[in-house]
Amino acid sequence: MTRTGPLRKTRARRWLGQGFRPEGPLGCLNLLIEEFMANTASARKRIRQTVTRTARNQARKSRMRTFVKKVETAIASGDKSSAAEALRAAQPELQRASGKGVIHANTMARKLSRLSARIKALPSA
Repeated sequence: MTRTGPLRKTRARRWLGQGFRPEGPLGCLNLLIEEFMANTASARKRIRQTVTRTARNQARKSRMRTFVKKVETAIASGDKSSAAEALRAAQPELQRASGKGVIHANTMARKLSRLSARIKALPSA
């Protein structure tokens, strides 16, 4: 439900033309708040909460992916001990993402299972 009409165009022109820089920890997600026309204070608050949670969940998912990539890099290098160490570091991060609802519990279990199977298949050093 984005807003149409001259008001929205004016805001967009002002943001883009005058070098608008979103402030705060949410960065460009602050733009989303202006895009919606909430009629009640509670609806405006829900929009703010959604933007904050979206930013937080994106950060969690990105952190999880980084840990998984470290494990995959260690597996590709062929070093079983460093791969096992990376998996031990990644496991709590995956479980935390699952616990917070960023990924499904079965997705977490599947990823851990496949990574550990690939590590187990590596030749011992």
